[in-house]
Amino acid sequence: MNAQEIIAIENKFAAGTYAKQPIVFVRGQGASLFDADGVEYLDCSSGHGVANLGHAHPRVAEAIARQASTLVTLFETFPNDQRAALMKKITSLVDGLDRVFFCNSGTEAVEAALKFARLSKGRAEVVAAMRAFHGRTFGSLSATFNKKYRRGFEPLVPGFQHVPFNNIEALEKAVTNQTAAVILEVVQGEGGVYPASAEYLQAAHRICEERGALLIVDEVQTGFGRTGRMFAIQHFGVTPDLLCCAKSLAGGLPMGAVLMGERVKNLTPGVHASTFGGNPLACAAAVAALTAMEEEDLSAQAAAKGEYLMKKLRAIASPYIREVRGMGLMIGIEMKQKAAPYLKALQERRIIALNAGMTVIRLLPPLVITYEQLDCLAEALTEVLSTAFEADEANE
Repeated sequence: MNAQEIIAIENKFAAGTYAKQPIVFVRGQGASLFDADGVEYLDCSSGHGVANLGHAHPRVAEAIARQASTLVTLFETFPNDQRAALMKKITSLVDGLDRVFFCNSGTEAVEAALKFARLSKGRAEVVAAMRAFHGRTFGSLSATFNKKYRRGFEPLVPGFQHVPFNNIEALEKAVTNQTAAVILEVVQGEGGVYPASAEYLQAAHRICEERGALLIVDEVQTGFGRTGRMFAIQHFGVTPDLLCCAKSLAGGLPMGAVLMGERVKNLTPGVHASTFGGNPLACAAAVAALTAMEEEDLSAQAAAKGEYLMKKLRAIASPYIREVRGMGLMIGIEMKQKAAPYLKALQERRIIALNAGMTVIRLLPPLVITYEQLDCLAEALTEVLSTAFEADEANE
């Protein structure tokens, strides 16, 4: 099939929940995507943060191929060599979280963490942050702040409230002896790439311990080297009770996980489960991915490359840039106009980037991106971000 045929088929049969772009991608390699005509694009989205290891990483591809011809599916009632290896590997990545529940996505990880918190504490209330994004299923959507995601699906799960992010006083007032959990992102991704302060995260940990609540940290987008540490929370010396991760965990295969500490209790057989969670294929891919991340020291790469790119972005003399912020290779460029025309202009220059709200350009390149590619990105951004768009373009 040619590109136009592929686009026509998707437009005919898709459910309509995605705004389709007019590019058909058929191959990826490292930080590059290739369309149906072989044209190369620089991928600064990583599939919304999935491709930390880049596309078609040989170690992950080999592990998937080997396991696919061995054993693909097996539910967790029966132990398995690949699952055991992954359990041992992933719980070694962060101190104090020595148990794990496997699922298939970030929103499933958040759902599980919320259920585990309510079950552990015998309480119903959950405190989340304004601008937070935790997923699109009912529990995670209830913890998500933006009305555009919630609209049309109310009533949501009761017991959730939102308080200002990075505001310790508001958090102090919101958390009571009826609070099961506080759920926070270390860097709010979808909400605009806003990093939490060390003081805020440390206060959240203290408040939860004092009030008997559990602290859930959502690292679905920030995990696995993205911010310059394996998990973003490790920048701040804080260990949550539950840590949600997914996206790049299995090198591109769908997989999520909840790491948990000793304050998570009452987890007995049958209280929660996942048919595909912890299947041998995803586990084999995840073991390979995590091994590659460590061997290639992707966390250090993200820290160094993020600092390099951030310095170049902050040197752009454009009157249309309000702020550049982020951690590692998770960077937000807040504009004084809407982001959409800038993203379109970048795409015309064969660069794929994301928005984070109406006015923020979000960069989530694979951590294996080269310095030469970073220079090309910075050059394109310098040109694009110095452009004023007409009102009709800015309102797209």
